[in-house]
Amino acid sequence: MAKPFVSEASLAVADAEALVGGLAAYWAGYDVEVETVGSCVTARLGLGSGVLEPDGERLKLRLEAEDLGKLELLRSYATETLCGFLKDEALVIDWRGHMATGATFADFREVRLVSNVPVAPRVRRLTFTGSDVARFGSEADLHVRLYFPPDGLETPEWPRPGPDGRTIWPADDRRPEVRYYTVRRFLPQRDELEIDFVIHADEGPGSAFAARARPGAVCGMAGPLGRGAPAAGWTLLAGDETALPAIARILERMPRDACGAAFIEIDSAVDEMAIDHPSGVALRWLYRRGAPAGATDLLFQAVASAHLPPDADPFVWVACEYSASKAIRKHLRATRGLARDRHLVVGYWQRDMVEAAA
Repeated sequence: MAKPFVSEASLAVADAEALVGGLAAYWAGYDVEVETVGSCVTARLGLGSGVLEPDGERLKLRLEAEDLGKLELLRSYATETLCGFLKDEALVIDWRGHMATGATFADFREVRLVSNVPVAPRVRRLTFTGSDVARFGSEADLHVRLYFPPDGLETPEWPRPGPDGRTIWPADDRRPEVRYYTVRRFLPQRDELEIDFVIHADEGPGSAFAARARPGAVCGMAGPLGRGAPAAGWTLLAGDETALPAIARILERMPRDACGAAFIEIDSAVDEMAIDHPSGVALRWLYRRGAPAGATDLLFQAVASAHLPPDADPFVWVACEYSASKAIRKHLRATRGLARDRHLVVGYWQRDMVEAAA
């Protein structure tokens, strides 16, 4: 196993032990795996791990990640989180170890749009190319961060890592919008990536880009990150439109003798799309029939009623609205008794935040 990329820091705080306890409770509330040994806390944060150790009136920090790009993002997250907890926006953390040396993040690439075609009534498939885009075709990680520059900006400007760990952004009128998307397919023979965009009525930055962008348009891409479903004797996949590209990719990459079930919530049959999947995996579409996204219990009921063969070592992968994901995760653990390593349930979006922005 390759050695991890590491950053360490030590900073003076009034009550380091209370701060560590507060951070552990905060992360546990978001289903982060937290391990406490004495006063030392280790948090598995997806991008990597963070170790926090109170030492009198100082807090020792150690971050580890498998590559420099994930370490830079983890360092930015840790810095911003500490600033929030300490209510000190002027806090400067002197990080040591693997540090940024480039003009942008280590995992960032500028990419160009090659084609933009419809594949379903509300889905468009965008194909991108650029330097070293093969890194985004990871088998293990599904997602990338896409950076959409403001309309009319002749020369895009991109974020970069600051010396204190924070992200340095361009001025507001030049700042790109960031959204997460699933890489549907990497085409190594052409150095191209395909990404499916669901076109929403509220037309956020991603939908707006997909609806209007023409070949040659430029955006930024960083990653990859975000786990899929590991090989299992029986697999249950469930999600709404936001998870459709990820579920489609997982299904298409499954062994042809795989067994399981997949539930995908959409508005109506018009939103269905062809997905190549093993014959042993039952694919079922769940229709909201005009109900707002995130307002039904269709996914919860589908997961709750699904039979998980106990002798097949099942794995459950779910991505949907945040409140629904919490209810499904609670059901899988409290009612089904699934261990943490036999399921992955993620909230891709929050309905109340979408409504507040409307």
